[in-house]
Amino acid sequence: MPLVRRCFAVDLHDDPERIAAYRKWHEPGGPPVAVNEAIRADGVTVLEIWLTGDRMFMLMEQDTDIAPDPATKRARDAANPDVAAWDELMAGYQKSLPFAPGQTWVEMERIYSLGEQP
Repeated sequence: MPLVRRCFAVDLHDDPERIAAYRKWHEPGGPPVAVNEAIRADGVTVLEIWLTGDRMFMLMEQDTDIAPDPATKRARDAANPDVAAWDELMAGYQKSLPFAPGQTWVEMERIYSLGEQP
């Protein structure tokens, strides 16, 4: 199972009540089962979201043998009413990073790995 690690970032609206609500939605049992199933169906074996202030970082490990291409994933998610409703709900809490208007969860580029250092 060839794994790839991918990392993403997005901001939340800087409002303590909204941030608390977003955190609550991500407690165990918060996301709908169909959302978790859709994530796993995409070959995701690890998915963690980290928060500092209003900035979030998502770390994901994905089996590249199972992972769909981006167009297939978008189509599959759009056709799943539970995933579409979850995405719409979460978008109400998120705001675009300053350099990526209109986007959420912008994929990050790895620029350093200790394992590659002498």
